[in-house]
Amino acid sequence: MDIAQLSAAPHPLAKPGYGKIAAPEQAPRTARDFAHLPAREAAVAGYLDRLPDGADVSVKTLAAVLPLWGQCALRTALNRLATAGHLHRVRQRLPGDTTRWVTRTFFSRTARDGAWWARFTQRDAPAPTAPPPPAQVPPAPPQAPPPATPPASPDAYAILASLGRAAPALALSKADCTALAPLLVPWLARGITPDRIRLALTAGLPSPVHHPAALVRKRLESRLPAAPPDPAPAPEPVTPPVRAECTECRAPGPPGAFTDGRCRACRPEDPRPPVFTPTLTPAEVHAHAARIRERNRR
Repeated sequence: MDIAQLSAAPHPLAKPGYGKIAAPEQAPRTARDFAHLPAREAAVAGYLDRLPDGADVSVKTLAAVLPLWGQCALRTALNRLATAGHLHRVRQRLPGDTTRWVTRTFFSRTARDGAWWARFTQRDAPAPTAPPPPAQVPPAPPQAPPPATPPASPDAYAILASLGRAAPALALSKADCTALAPLLVPWLARGITPDRIRLALTAGLPSPVHHPAALVRKRLESRLPAAPPDPAPAPEPVTPPVRAECTECRAPGPPGAFTDGRCRACRPEDPRPPVFTPTLTPAEVHAHAARIRERNRR
């Protein structure tokens, strides 16, 4: 049957991310691609082969576009295409949603076996391309080693110089502020505001204060707040699981549990050889019974 006679109207598209998905590594299209299939299945397969990716291939839509067959006939044809290895359905969980599942429909002009479809649906994402090696940077000239104490910032000096206005007993000289300013740098690096620093240094002063610089040094060293904890690492993205479904009973399961698109319950069992049961003729049965009765009388 000519494929062009099946439908004259353009085929509707599914929602973005759904619909037909062409499988990779297909052989070039020929006139004998579906010659091994029955006439109905070959016509439906030829029609699906020419649909673009994203086309709606649900049974209801196909029945509306191809009025030659009903929904039951098209459902049977799709199941036979799945058994022949041209169609494969996979159920996947939506990313970020633990309750909603969607069905992905893959079509291959080249017939595939169950092992190929299992590898295709379970394959990992391609590894990211390695970044190019960094350009050669000439070595920097040797520099003098950094000083043992961190440099004091102007804010640290200003805060120490302002302690005398908050508490006259802690009035410091210029030399004291310069010497104590490096001890105040870790406080500022941890986000402690100047008001909180003044409160920590001036609260609960003894009376009298004999050595203001020694007291400020002691408090800067002993009352340094703890460093904030490192931010928790971002959780790694979870890959949604891949599940297939039986073309006969629609039972979900891992892709490796299906052979030719069918689960174990729907696959025909291998015929077993009949159990040989020996039979006796009526005369042999009567003779055997007579021997048993004679033995019982004895």
